Amino acid sequence: MIDPRRLLAASPASLPRYTSYPTAPHFNERDVAAATAELRAAAARAETVSAYVHVPFCDRLCWFCGCRTRHTLRHEPVAEYVDSLEREILACAGGLDRAPAIAHLHLGGGSPSMLNADEFVRLRKALGHAFGFARNAEIAVEIDPGDAGSQTFEGIAGLGATRASIGVQDFDPAVQAAINRPQTFERTRDVIAALRSLGVASINIDMLYGLPLQTLPRLLDTARRVIELQPDRIALFGYAHVPWVKKHQQMIREADLPDGVARFEHAAAAAELLVAAGYRRIGIDHFARPGDALSQASDAGRLRRNFQGYTTDDCAIMLGFGASAIARHPGGYVQNIVATGQYRRAVAEGRAPAGRALRLTGEDRARAFVIERLMCDFSFDPAVLAADHPREAPGLIALAGGIADGEGLLERRQGRFSIPAAARPLARVVASRFDAYLGEGRFRYSRAV
Repeated sequence: MIDPRRLLAASPASLPRYTSYPTAPHFNERDVAAATAELRAAAARAETVSAYVHVPFCDRLCWFCGCRTRHTLRHEPVAEYVDSLEREILACAGGLDRAPAIAHLHLGGGSPSMLNADEFVRLRKALGHAFGFARNAEIAVEIDPGDAGSQTFEGIAGLGATRASIGVQDFDPAVQAAINRPQTFERTRDVIAALRSLGVASINIDMLYGLPLQTLPRLLDTARRVIELQPDRIALFGYAHVPWVKKHQQMIREADLPDGVARFEHAAAAAELLVAAGYRRIGIDHFARPGDALSQASDAGRLRRNFQGYTTDDCAIMLGFGASAIARHPGGYVQNIVATGQYRRAVAEGRAPAGRALRLTGEDRARAFVIERLMCDFSFDPAVLAADHPREAPGLIALAGGIADGEGLLERRQGRFSIPAAARPLARVVASRFDAYLGEGRFRYSRAV
């Protein structure tokens, strides 16, 4: 009988979220030139790609945030940054022999809702001119209800957004004060209604567990109010307390944070409530209505995981635009310069703004396959692994067999290695057993659950 609490206590205190493998801390500067050239060559051969545009500005510094952000109360830096985004997008397409169409576009941050209407439209035109959009392209944008206004809604209409992701975190006033994120239920409800009136077909809501002063009753009350808003998808993320990386998180008192056992219990209870309300559990932290595309992808074994979490995006190539944005292709990753000023200077000088990269080995690709399938399906097929990665498969299959025979975190079932239902909340722990980089360096990650 698997005891998740015992396994949690015996596991590393912190682990990657495995939105990529190898994870971003292992990117380096020496691979930049070669990886950028390989990315461009792969993009020129592709029919479609996905694209991520990073807008790193916020008009309020939320103390819980772990994203790459820059606080500003003036719009001038945002406007100047959009100029750089346009130049980078056009330069990227100009460097390709043949530009692919965009099938998935995601605007993230920071807070893209800080853009005014004209800036949303300019980005849409730049991307359309440089690449064009595939038929039925998904266009997603992250929205902070606190800074969404008439300009935001006009811009989202001009962007042609089909999906919006709304940050809620927690509706309890005490928890909101502890994370510097005031946001009423009524304001959130009105923003969602406005988005739906514009024809935005899919609404996501992000919740967090593990926040300061968050109790189980407070979290469940937030979950009930989120359900009342009837989103198509809900993400129930664990708060990542990493004040050694994000200095503003030092504003959160460690004594106010729930411990590991409480986090596990809170996540399980909230998930049970969401499932009882008709949402299907997708992976470790997403929930979707049965008819949603995410549910359909999960049923068909087509669920993917990238830097935005679980996704239906099956493009082999993702282009990244903006400071710190990460691009991906089958041979590796390329991350743009993180510092906004340095990024803008590189673009102004006509240089590719890549700052770090990683070229994948055959071993990396094989392990990435296993980790992604475990995170998405809670299982992997050794026959598929052997067919796609014949050289690396025997060692990884032997490793999986040892885990199944020893800790019981995997079991053999119908020709697959599967994570038992009781251990699925610990999928990151299971994935970490296949991470050859985990012991390298002095990187510290967020809690395992």
